[in-house]
Amino acid sequence: MHTTVPTLRYPRVLSIAGSDSGGGAGIQADLKTFAALGCFGMTAITALTAQNTLGVRSIHAVPLQILADQIDAVVEDIGVDAVKIGMLHSADTVRTVAAALRRHALREVVLDPVMIATSGAKLIDDEAVEVLVRELFPLASVVTPNLDEAALLVGQPLRSEADMQAAARQLIERGAHAVLVKGGHLAGDTVSDLLLVRGSPPLWMRAPRIASGNTHGTGCTLSSAIASQLALGADLVQAVESARGFVRGALAAGADVRTGAGSGPLNHAFAPQPLHKRPLS
Repeated sequence: MHTTVPTLRYPRVLSIAGSDSGGGAGIQADLKTFAALGCFGMTAITALTAQNTLGVRSIHAVPLQILADQIDAVVEDIGVDAVKIGMLHSADTVRTVAAALRRHALREVVLDPVMIATSGAKLIDDEAVEVLVRELFPLASVVTPNLDEAALLVGQPLRSEADMQAAARQLIERGAHAVLVKGGHLAGDTVSDLLLVRGSPPLWMRAPRIASGNTHGTGCTLSSAIASQLALGADLVQAVESARGFVRGALAAGADVRTGAGSGPLNHAFAPQPLHKRPLS
């Protein structure tokens, strides 16, 4: 009997993040994004959260050995082209993930410093913030804080584009290779995001604000979309620009949909792409 030997593989993206029982953020949003952009998604769950569109009720940490085993199992068999890192709620969790990245020499790492939920709940302890900067900033291709997260990282509120640029420079000085400061929380009809790459001039990306009450998981979706584009072969600027376009499309497609009584999710499936294939290497 003749057996066909596979000669192709999928672009592979690993999400190291928390689980959102409501399905709008965390690994659930990441997997939807990977699939919508034509990538094969995998997960290493850092924590289980009990949450819905109204807020987070409880968080249960995954044992560190199980977390490490998840990453090892995926990398050693399937392989990884890009990594998205989300919720890392404790210093020991951060250290475990950093050790795994170094152990497997993983590249194309998108670090979304998830610290505050859309509902306002704090998702990381104070010690973990400093360990995250020290251990993971140097390993990340890009760090993607929103205004609240960037403010927490630099220790002062950000109220203007000038504040965003100053914060981005501080984060580069603290070890990041590139920073995407998301300005969606600034007032106004235009959303301004700033991409600052070490050694390059600031790149502002602006677009009209999309009116929607369904914004739960926007940051998770953007970071996982960037990781997907990197896995597909885009450079960082292309990846960020394409990811912003995907998020804007998902926001617009989900704006008139009611899901829960609070901040609902995006429509990740608004324009699905076929699963990409590339030569086996």
